[in-house]
Amino acid sequence: MTILSLAAMLFAGSGAFASSDAPVAVPERYAQVTIRERVIIRVPTRQSAPAKPIKWKEKKAPRCISLNALAGAAITGEDSVDLILRGGTRLRARLDRDCPALDFYSGFYIKPTRDRRICADRDTIHARSGGQCEINSFKTLVPDR
Repeated sequence: MTILSLAAMLFAGSGAFASSDAPVAVPERYAQVTIRERVIIRVPTRQSAPAKPIKWKEKKAPRCISLNALAGAAITGEDSVDLILRGGTRLRARLDRDCPALDFYSGFYIKPTRDRRICADRDTIHARSGGQCEINSFKTLVPDR
């Protein structure tokens, strides 16, 4: 809609729509329109708890993960978010401080970087309420038997 409005204004300003029937010699005019786009990835969260809670054990994890690997998330506490990856792997993102606003609107955002990865000690999780928390580390979660 905005692009169509801009195009109509450009044609109207250039004299392309003249009110008289006689052709009018109008010099050509050029315009440049720059459209900037902001990409934000909304990570869906799971609200329902399983019938029997699973105890998780934290193990070593990579420093970065691919955004394409993300399938969902579960907010498990004010200082961490569990990320569910495609294939069922579960990682815990430990945050630099408590982030109580994360579960207020049932979700959060991650702004993609050029390398399309989320890295500890670099990237932040943005609450939908406007707050943000830096990711300190990732831990792989395995069921504790």
